[in-house]
Amino acid sequence: MSCLCHWYSCTNWVCGGQWTEYLDVLKNWVEAFTSAGINLVFFFDGVVEEQKRPEWVKRRHRVNRDIVKIFNHIKERGEQPGKQLSCLPSALATFTPLALRSLGQKVFCSVREADYEIASYARRHGSMGILGQDSDFIIYDSAPYLSVAKLRINGLTTVMYDRQKVCRNIGLAVTQLPLLACLLGNDVVSEEHMQHIRNNAVAAYRRTNPEPYLGHPQGQVVLAVAQFVRSLNVSKEEETGLFPHSLNVSSSQSELLKKGICSYLLPGHKDYELVDISAPPFAFEKHVSPEILKACREKHVVAEGFMVYSVVCAGVTECSNSLEDEEDKELLPQALVYKPCRQRVYGLLLLLGKDDSSVDVPAMREWFVFPGNPLKEADMVHPAPINIPCGEPSLDLLWFSSGPEVSALRLAAFLAVFDCLDYSDLHGEIGDSLLAALCLVTYVVLQVQTLSEEDVDAYLSQAVCLRLKSPLELQRIELPLLSSRAVQLGSLYVRGLSHLLGANNASGCPLPSAALMPWHSFDGRLFHSKYLLAHSSVEKSELLDSDMSCLSQFVQLKEKLVETCKKRGRVLQSRPRGTQRNLQPPPGARYRGTHSGFPPRVDQGWRGETKRGLQHGQREEVWREQSDYENPGTEHWRGGHGGGGQSFVSCPTNSYEGQPGTRNQFRGRLYHNRRRYQLAPRWRHPPAP
Repeated sequence: MSCLCHWYSCTNWVCGGQWTEYLDVLKNWVEAFTSAGINLVFFFDGVVEEQKRPEWVKRRHRVNRDIVKIFNHIKERGEQPGKQLSCLPSALATFTPLALRSLGQKVFCSVREADYEIASYARRHGSMGILGQDSDFIIYDSAPYLSVAKLRINGLTTVMYDRQKVCRNIGLAVTQLPLLACLLGNDVVSEEHMQHIRNNAVAAYRRTNPEPYLGHPQGQVVLAVAQFVRSLNVSKEEETGLFPHSLNVSSSQSELLKKGICSYLLPGHKDYELVDISAPPFAFEKHVSPEILKACREKHVVAEGFMVYSVVCAGVTECSNSLEDEEDKELLPQALVYKPCRQRVYGLLLLLGKDDSSVDVPAMREWFVFPGNPLKEADMVHPAPINIPCGEPSLDLLWFSSGPEVSALRLAAFLAVFDCLDYSDLHGEIGDSLLAALCLVTYVVLQVQTLSEEDVDAYLSQAVCLRLKSPLELQRIELPLLSSRAVQLGSLYVRGLSHLLGANNASGCPLPSAALMPWHSFDGRLFHSKYLLAHSSVEKSELLDSDMSCLSQFVQLKEKLVETCKKRGRVLQSRPRGTQRNLQPPPGARYRGTHSGFPPRVDQGWRGETKRGLQHGQREEVWREQSDYENPGTEHWRGGHGGGGQSFVSCPTNSYEGQPGTRNQFRGRLYHNRRRYQLAPRWRHPPAP
């Protein structure tokens, strides 16, 4: 998460994301390295391993508590909270790999623990460093670990944590670092499992070092556990083992420690044969062809197959926190709004072209975060059959065949996911981004009965007017007050874009993926301004920036939407929302519109429960981003594996508030074991993994 926090420097984050501005930030950041002769490779977390799920859930609950504070601040003050409560826009981790690909960068998604894949890649290609904010990269015997938090992009300087110096300071060999990390606690061995060892180690350390410790308390724990590891007697026979038998732990704890230590052993290590490198079985290999399985994995690895790999190969989908107000009972959480859409995507991938009576497809496991979901277990969600009026093609035909008939089938499959087959005649008549926007807004109107005509006007006017706005104009939009409801609607729309992307991938990509990217279709501040205008009952010409072409396109889209919704018994109602009282606009605001802040109506009963079923001389840098949305305002201190870090490895060319959550456990006395590191060009480009 640390890299996303480092990259997303846009002032506004609460309205759904300043995506055009964010893309410019990424472009400038990449150009800073390429102009110095440095090629970049980025890694993103492609899976959440089940052994890390409890920690994932714990973080999600923590972020939910912060989101409650964010919405309380907005409703009380009508403004975006300060840095102490800032968070990242919803789906930033989903679209950032695609943004980097659009900038010509090499991007990979992991099929196992991303930290491990990064460390392996860096070691295999003799990389110059891993840039991130995850102490795991001190433990791995791989490339040097560089701090993204200390990175100064203008001079390309950062801080390097020297693994050898760390070991000299704490009196351990590099080979002992994995055991140290496990005893301190990581995502394989929880802190709780080894608490008794740490307690005894600290007590013993204080007896041998009675003088007061002046550093960070956690630094003392590290030194104490390191002293304990040094004290363990290692016989000749044990030198090839994973840890000393003199470590007095139970058999279950011994197995857990072995598993934790193995998670740090990279190819080339003398004990690497002990590592379980077998790939997990595909979840639905009996329901799709080997060609589909192969294509899913290949697309996933190069960050082109959002959703399809997780469905077909893993059998589990997940979504982290979104900006949703748990007190607003009118608006359903995005997880529930888009559940029917996901079920149709599952059906498209697993049921298409099959006789329903002969197919017994297990339910998909969903881990979706929303208010009221305790996340004690995955929701079991069954695929829903999808009806394509022009035929029942197989998935192989949709993905691998060509021709105008197949193109029509792909489009029909995509539109059917959103119940928008009526829009097939618009394909080629309006831009692909607008077609996607129309499908998305129509779907949301059909799913959310409390969505008003003013909300639809805000969504459609934003989509139509975005093409007229330069990045600078978008940054200069001023908002007098923020509406908590508009904040949630902005987040809902962006999450919908990710579902459009997943459905498009599953359908064989009838639309170019670029058309579904938020920097081509959404801007948070622009949407928020349109929301305030729409709920102020301004003339449509003013809502459409007095641009007749925009007005004409808006009218066309809205008429089509209203007509389609009426066919399904959904009639839009006008419900303008007035200015919320007792709020003062932020200083300097000049916007003329009013704030929508009426108390929400309580007419939904979904809260509080979750129903089951529901070139030469150049170098490369490898980055990794975790897929979670994380609150960057919370500090983590842990040893070893963690899903909170994000990494960047520079290699030879032959080959989800305040600060990001980090786990730099080697602080206190050890904090000084670092030095300034100047990035400079050398080496050749490595082959892809």
